[in-house]
Amino acid sequence: MSQEIPLAGGNVSEGVVRVGDTVRRPAGPWTPAVHALLTHLHDVGFDGAPRPLGLDERGREVLEFVPGRTVWPDHFDEVGPADRLARVTRTIRRFHDAVAGFAPPPDAAWRVVIPPEDDGGDAIIAHHDLAPWNLVTDGDTWTFIDWDVAGPGSRLWDLAYAVRAFVPLSADPAWQRRDAAARVRLVADAYDLDEAQRRRLAPMLARRSRAMYGLLADGHVTGTQPWARLWALGHGEVWRRDTAYIAEREQEWLTALLS
Repeated sequence: MSQEIPLAGGNVSEGVVRVGDTVRRPAGPWTPAVHALLTHLHDVGFDGAPRPLGLDERGREVLEFVPGRTVWPDHFDEVGPADRLARVTRTIRRFHDAVAGFAPPPDAAWRVVIPPEDDGGDAIIAHHDLAPWNLVTDGDTWTFIDWDVAGPGSRLWDLAYAVRAFVPLSADPAWQRRDAAARVRLVADAYDLDEAQRRRLAPMLARRSRAMYGLLADGHVTGTQPWARLWALGHGEVWRRDTAYIAEREQEWLTALLS
């Protein structure tokens, strides 16, 4: 076997290594379902996800290595311009359209870390972590990685998380944008949301952020990893502040979405 090169980056990278043109990472009960999902996406022509390559002799999942660099935080300017944010959104829409025809294996065991909200919208198998830290760019090739928390959800639940991350909707002055509301509208336009979906999305933005804060807070109390470690690193406070920022401006988001 080729040399194993540890891969850093992201918030959960323990045990993730590169071996030649593959990535090896710890498998779990959810791995067969995730690989079935990734296989389906490639079978129907979605090229924004890595190809699954089964398990290795040590029982680790094997995925194709995706060359490039993650957008967050040092290369966030790659999704700063309006046309780039629109491209991210269209990639998400293509994924959602592609996964709509996916029939999960009857014994699928998803790693559901945040129970999806039943918003009355289109139920899909969602990524649940569509964010700049999971977007790898290499020229014109853009790929979403880290599909291990994929599972039941909805289009809007998945999109609401992406809006917070890619606009971004942040309480941190270093990341706040004066055109945040316009960028929320841009995402809705690029995804082609109808009026009813836009009205549901506006209040969902804070609820989706609050759900992530709750996951970290519960992990802190129970000692569940990696959420307890991320809480200790201050991620919980970031999500708490962002949730407050997003909730306080709900009417601003709604006005932009409907204007």
